[in-house]
Amino acid sequence: MVAFGGGHGLSVSLRALRRCVPELDLDITAVVTVGDDGGSSGRLRARRGGLPPGDLRQALVALAGDHPATRRTAGLFQHRFADTPGDPVGTDDGLAGHAVGNLVLCGLIELLGDPVAALEHAGAMLGAVGRVLPMSRQPVGIEARVRGADPAYPDEVRTVRGQHQVAVTGGRVESLRLTPTTPAACAEAVAATAEADWLIFGPGSWYTSVLPHLLVPGLAAAIVASPARRLVTLNLAAEKETLGLSLADHLATLRHYLPELAVDLVLADSKAVGDPAPVERAAESLGARLVLAPVAVTDGEPRHDPAALGAALVPVLGADR
Repeated sequence: MVAFGGGHGLSVSLRALRRCVPELDLDITAVVTVGDDGGSSGRLRARRGGLPPGDLRQALVALAGDHPATRRTAGLFQHRFADTPGDPVGTDDGLAGHAVGNLVLCGLIELLGDPVAALEHAGAMLGAVGRVLPMSRQPVGIEARVRGADPAYPDEVRTVRGQHQVAVTGGRVESLRLTPTTPAACAEAVAATAEADWLIFGPGSWYTSVLPHLLVPGLAAAIVASPARRLVTLNLAAEKETLGLSLADHLATLRHYLPELAVDLVLADSKAVGDPAPVERAAESLGARLVLAPVAVTDGEPRHDPAALGAALVPVLGADR
């Protein structure tokens, strides 16, 4: 299985896939976006110049093993330094806001000289049930042309730069691009894509976590050429960056950015979909069949439940075994 994405969406997908391992004996690879420029990742990227580590860290932790020692290490990776007690408001001790795992990954990349080697070492520290790879060995920028980014000018189209700014934009994203426009794909990610039985996209922030993979030419070509089956897991609710997009529109954007993309299955929550007809038609336009299942948490929040998502994935992924 090769799962593409970033942030919390990829994390929940990986946690769900981990739950399938005992029944399906999966070999999991996560291919992670490298465009984050906010928070701890943004600060480290600006100062150190390497890959933003936050999404990579979250994927590693999602795949962490169950041994008590590795669970403690996973907790350490997620620990975030707080402000130093007693410091005047507005001062920064340099560590405040950083996740320990982000610092570890930056250190390993500098020590080993290669992000893939660093991620393999970190995965061993965490007893990871699977592998984490960057979509590119070079960080990328994300830019979007957004209509109505400034509420005072609802019809004006502006360029919004940076993953964080695109994610929180209040307008409608009309087009997306990476800088540089043709980043080199991670060779190991290309190889994993070529050898996969399944390629999995979503859930997650559509413009800043899912679609960027389709904009890396080498990776996009590998996705199209792979003999694997392809599954898209749809989100439960619109985020700021996708306000105004229906679930059917989410599927249409995949075809827009990679016209050659064919999909086999689209997995969605039955309650989130509502009337399934538009989503079913959009899925069919990609060559896919729509599968509805209860995959959300039961408290009413628009979040996927890894256990429920895993239970829905087992019959889907195991159907042809």
